[in-house]
Amino acid sequence: MLVDDHAIVREGYRSLLQKQDNMTVIAEASDGAEAYMKYKEHKPDVTVMDISMQGQGGLEAISRIKQLDSSAKILVFSMHQNPSFAVQATRAGALGYVTKSSDPDVLIRAIYDVQQKKYTLSADIAQALALEKLGTESAALDQLTVREFEILRMLVETKSTQAIAETLNISPKTVANAHYIIKKKLDVNSDIELTHLAIKMNLINLIDLTG
Repeated sequence: MLVDDHAIVREGYRSLLQKQDNMTVIAEASDGAEAYMKYKEHKPDVTVMDISMQGQGGLEAISRIKQLDSSAKILVFSMHQNPSFAVQATRAGALGYVTKSSDPDVLIRAIYDVQQKKYTLSADIAQALALEKLGTESAALDQLTVREFEILRMLVETKSTQAIAETLNISPKTVANAHYIIKKKLDVNSDIELTHLAIKMNLINLIDLTG
């Protein structure tokens, strides 16, 4: 199953994967909520999941799918090269993380690895994780839970507390509490500082904010 909010991107993946002798794309979804429903319906052998999508994101979807089926095999395929995304994806239950800047054969090899229940990372993420261990800044992000990380991602995309609550099916009070905890864990005092930190740590980029 392919999960990405850009139809043209999914078309490209499908074209690539259908050329493999023993791969068939049996379902597609454009956000996390649809991915959960399609997973229940189709039970794919491997799910290739984006993280940042309109509506419900990939981290939430991975968590929900793993609660439904603990044996689900999920590979994250994302534009994000910050290693904290890979850490959180693994915590949520993904078996692998490949960046969209990787060569096509890296994605194909990763799908085979995940299908065999092997953990797999693209080389750029593996290197970034190794380098992260030498620094301290990104380590703060790794203190966040998967839910807190997903709320942070939506906060810095300027989503309202109410919108986040509706997307994640939680109360606005829970979002507000998480918002406070996130700022405390990341040692920032305001949403402006939070956004600056998110840009500095490549959680988002300026194109995302202006696009």
